[in-house]
Amino acid sequence: MNRGKNSKLSQFLQKDRKTVIVPLDHGTAIPVTGMESPAALIESLSPHVDGFVVNLGVAMACRDALDDKGVCLRIDCYKPVHGENPDEGCYRLYGPDEVEACGAHAMMNMLYPHHRNEAEIFRECAEAIAEGIEAEVPVIVETLPYGIGRPKDYTVENIGFAVRAAAELGADIVKTAFPTGAGVDDFRRIVESCFVPVIVLGGAAMGDDHALLKMVRDAMDAGAAGIAVGRNVWQHANPPKIAEALAAVVHENASVDEALSILQEV
Repeated sequence: MNRGKNSKLSQFLQKDRKTVIVPLDHGTAIPVTGMESPAALIESLSPHVDGFVVNLGVAMACRDALDDKGVCLRIDCYKPVHGENPDEGCYRLYGPDEVEACGAHAMMNMLYPHHRNEAEIFRECAEAIAEGIEAEVPVIVETLPYGIGRPKDYTVENIGFAVRAAAELGADIVKTAFPTGAGVDDFRRIVESCFVPVIVLGGAAMGDDHALLKMVRDAMDAGAAGIAVGRNVWQHANPPKIAEALAAVVHENASVDEALSILQEV
């Protein structure tokens, strides 16, 4: 990786080469609550997290709040199936020019292996990576088999293929789901077969602090480089505290019980 990309990735990957990222990019994909005041939310979480994933509008409107954090611009729109609308999966919107315009440090694009629009999705993701090489902008590829919100398809085999495919395309970091029903050893094999850092997403709000923290603890024990957890943070009853607890697991090697104790602090 070139020096320019390394410098920008250091905004996310700290000295321990681990990261806590909070995605706030859901507003173009699904109806959400909890992000009504994005600048205030960013400011409340910033003491505990290393970076944010945002759409262009938030990146521009909340530039001051994002000032000292890693900023990853979502350059595509990822769409779940809705009613009778055709399932397009995801599609490119932006690129390195917009990354520069909003002061971001990286860009994120989806990759849906096995999706009905796989050919176009792979092509657009590869184009984003090629543009990132030329502009020295790191690309975090978020990869999920078949599409978003399909946990039954997030098997060890499917996630393993998706992660390796993203790395093979040239991703600088791969973001993916912890495979459904998997253990630490299962995910370790996936991480070890990937030659770039792997970070784990949180998915839909669990409403279960122990389950969330255990999933993150398992991912870190398997060799993950960190997390990108959105709804399980900003839809939590106490977003700053759960962010602090997650950061303790990622950066301080806290146990699940130690992280849960943070949530009990006044």
